[in-house]
Amino acid sequence: MGQPDADARRVVVDLLRRAQEARVGQDRVVLLVDGRSGSGKTTLARHLVDAWPVDRLGPVQLVHLDDVYPGWHGLEAASRVVESTILAAADPGWTTWDWEHGVPGERRTLDPAVSVVVEGAGALTRASSALATLRVWLDLDDETRRARALGRDGATYEPWWDVWAEQEERHLAAESPRELADVVVQVEVGAVVDRDGTGRVTG
Repeated sequence: MGQPDADARRVVVDLLRRAQEARVGQDRVVLLVDGRSGSGKTTLARHLVDAWPVDRLGPVQLVHLDDVYPGWHGLEAASRVVESTILAAADPGWTTWDWEHGVPGERRTLDPAVSVVVEGAGALTRASSALATLRVWLDLDDETRRARALGRDGATYEPWWDVWAEQEERHLAAESPRELADVVVQVEVGAVVDRDGTGRVTG
């Protein structure tokens, strides 16, 4: 993965500052990154982990929901896994999905005392929101999102684009993740906007 550009670095710094400010005492940080396909969730999450202030927040774990979705119809199921087992107070973890064979894979465990970043469509629900320190939604226009997603995953994703988009729409209607977010990152202009609609361009 390449280095973040200047706008991305400023967004990362801003979000990590907000996470530190929102942290309660010495509790771990739970940072959720949601957004529609192609909006840049995975890239942002990796940059956050790379820049994580271990000296102030301790170590961090990263969960990609791409490893959790049980197939192309699995957005809602993975959402429930986030709130019920990934962020569980005891024995947190999840069962991976073997995309090649279309079957469940191995069990992955998490340390319940260590901060965690969870990224993926469906990460932010009413239930998971209640367990989070900082909730982030990424906004990007549909045309750019599609071009980015299909440019990345090509022929594998294109036949499933509409199927996945319908699940995203249901997630938006059922959970209102954008409204649950503490901050909205407007990807195309490098802006971070607070939940109340105020904010600033970071560049």
